[in-house]
Amino acid sequence: MLSYIARRLALMVPTLFGILLVSFVIVQFAPGGPVERVISQLQNPNSGAADRVGGGQGGDAGAQGDGAAYRGAQGLDPAFIKELEKQFGFDKPAHERFLKMLGDYARFDFGRSYFRDAPVLQLIKEKLPVSITLGLWMTLISYAISIPLGIRKAMKEGSRFDTWTSAVVIVGYAIPSFLFAILLIVLFAGGSFWQIFPLRGLTSDNWADLSLFGKAKDYLWHIALPVLAMALGAFATSTLLTKNSFLDEIRKQYVLTARMKGLSERRVLYGHVFRNAMLIVIAGFPGAFVHALFAGSLLIETIFSLDGLGLLSFEAIVNRDYPVVFANLFIFSLIGLVVHLITDLTYSWVDPRIDFESREA
Repeated sequence: MLSYIARRLALMVPTLFGILLVSFVIVQFAPGGPVERVISQLQNPNSGAADRVGGGQGGDAGAQGDGAAYRGAQGLDPAFIKELEKQFGFDKPAHERFLKMLGDYARFDFGRSYFRDAPVLQLIKEKLPVSITLGLWMTLISYAISIPLGIRKAMKEGSRFDTWTSAVVIVGYAIPSFLFAILLIVLFAGGSFWQIFPLRGLTSDNWADLSLFGKAKDYLWHIALPVLAMALGAFATSTLLTKNSFLDEIRKQYVLTARMKGLSERRVLYGHVFRNAMLIVIAGFPGAFVHALFAGSLLIETIFSLDGLGLLSFEAIVNRDYPVVFANLFIFSLIGLVVHLITDLTYSWVDPRIDFESREA
């Protein structure tokens, strides 16, 4: 198993390299860029000014040539345009910028944000707890609901319980999580009915002054609605997956043999079926967690004013803040690869018959 882990860790390096290379090349041909954004801010001051002009890695479709290459740059001093390119790092060829970015990323040095007066790593550290909180709690709660529900539905297939829970699952699957979020706000966060839960932030203003129990209570009070909104929209898929997986295993010959030997239904279910049926459910964990950590939490973070990685990445893409974009891409790719490795190890723990050691990398 150690050699398998070593092979997987070694494969992460070329995988990350390929992801960064493809993304960097795409950025070179994408319209606009931080230089054009600054020029646009200068030509249209009412549209909002950039908070900071600084250095970093990335690309700009118009980074080559003189100031005339940029839309809206007419009338600006070419020397000023060159200075902008230098500050953003676009005075160097694309391959040199890419190689520098690889060297920096190998040391986990992500540079500084173009338009925020802070290092990228500091921004990510500030936003990461929010996204991890949403991702972990949503995944754990949705699995805690879907696995028992899926098992029960499989055991009661065709019954009234299976019918009405299927209707609930279909509704949960069809309605986006942000609609659940709006409904919860209307009902429980001072919308039109009760004001039980807070609407903004992850903690209260006086959180530092609270006791340990008070901090835990305040934290759970703030995350209740956003996590519930995400879980309501996420448990449907894993519920149906669990049910179908158990149904497939229950109909196999070894289950019939175990029942003929006189084993109790509980022993058959949890001693034989559970281990095999849970493999496909475990396989879906990495995608569920990574999706919740980034894409799944973007709208939820916006609705509940939670400043996490999803919102940070979206704003960075809109503002062409390339150091933040590439750093988030690198970190999410790395998290995804590590979680997939953990999933394989969990496979071996759930079913020792699976031997990854004999597999080729």
